[in-house]
Amino acid sequence: MKVLVSFFNRIMQRYLPDPFLFVIILTFAVFGLGLIFTDNGPYQMVQHWGNGFWGLLVFSMQMVLVLVTGHVLASSQIFKKGLGALASTAKSPGQAIIIVTVVSMIASLINWGFGLVIGALFAKELAKKVKNVDYRLLIASAYAGFIVWHGGISGSIPLTIATPGHFSEEMIGVIATDQTIFAGFNLFIVLALFLILPFVNRFMMPSKEETIVVDSALLQDDVQAATLEKGAMTPAERLENSRIISLLIGLFGLVFLFYYFASNGFKLNLDIVNFLFLFLGILFHGTPKQFLEAVVNAVKGASGIIVQFPFYAGIMGMMTTSGLAAVMSEGFVSISNEFTFHFFAFLSAGLVNFFVPSGGGQWAVQAPVMLEAAKAMDVSIPKTAMAVAWGDAWTNLIQPFWALPALAIAGLKAKDIMGYCVLTLLVSGAVISLGLLFF
Repeated sequence: MKVLVSFFNRIMQRYLPDPFLFVIILTFAVFGLGLIFTDNGPYQMVQHWGNGFWGLLVFSMQMVLVLVTGHVLASSQIFKKGLGALASTAKSPGQAIIIVTVVSMIASLINWGFGLVIGALFAKELAKKVKNVDYRLLIASAYAGFIVWHGGISGSIPLTIATPGHFSEEMIGVIATDQTIFAGFNLFIVLALFLILPFVNRFMMPSKEETIVVDSALLQDDVQAATLEKGAMTPAERLENSRIISLLIGLFGLVFLFYYFASNGFKLNLDIVNFLFLFLGILFHGTPKQFLEAVVNAVKGASGIIVQFPFYAGIMGMMTTSGLAAVMSEGFVSISNEFTFHFFAFLSAGLVNFFVPSGGGQWAVQAPVMLEAAKAMDVSIPKTAMAVAWGDAWTNLIQPFWALPALAIAGLKAKDIMGYCVLTLLVSGAVISLGLLFF
């Protein structure tokens, strides 16, 4: 395994471009594929690209806030002590790799945005506490835990088809989560990944000579607020350094969260995760001045999301409007039978996910093709939906789109972790395939 890891790491370090160049290459690739496999001309493909370019603005802002609010919360002393105490349970590099994988998987099952941030933040704390642990593998292991998100309670596809009024209701009705998220085949996949992935990551540990250890001093991001004598403060400075202001606005947030959870149960979405992180950050930093200084530090890592997500939205525009995504899905359906259908649905979703890296958006594109084929072959509709969901989650492991927040928190580049993620992709792909074929 170490030979494979070393090989994949060398390949990624040598050939994987920066995520911005990666999305540009994907743009050209989709443009060319659209010309070859659809009846759209160059001018039409550019139109589809431009019309979709700003289609992810709301989601982009949500992802920026996931990064910023998570980073702000992590830089507070209370949160750092909590993560630090948990990190202290790891006594060796091997234990650190296993623990960060498990924690990230648990957090991702609860909510995918929560998992992305918590995994990366916890990995940083482990890097400070555990000597001689490979920092690249630590972050890769935290990101690998993200793979289970679509099999958890925040999975967008199973939640969509469980919601009355969803766009395919006339075709399949409303499908409860006991047939998708809590179905036997899905529980098998999740449990198998929990049992296997932590140890796969552990066995990928490089030799001592190849281990890259980060200086813990470089991971410190404490906000050092300037202290002023109270008598020397202006009225404005008194407000900026007032704990009462932070406490009052923080209580506003906590009251709303109490109302939300009392009304909806423990139902997390991206907005609620960001809301929770934001107001805990305000409370934990104590004063508005300290909070804002933490925000300034956190925003520095958001540039990749701000610049790259519109290009992915443009790619999605070309894929969906040109019909290229449907063509890809139909190609896999055409070689399927009753036994292999869900396996090929999984593979097709993994391929489409490279170009449409959004669970909800991907389901909107693939559902008409996959559901019609599932009905024609008389195979399980809920399992079809979950096959697409797992395909979407699977290739996120080597899709820089989703890695950007974790990489920004960690201070690494995509090529630093993708060599490890390739091997995780192969192992997890085998586990998911077996679950879809035989359960």
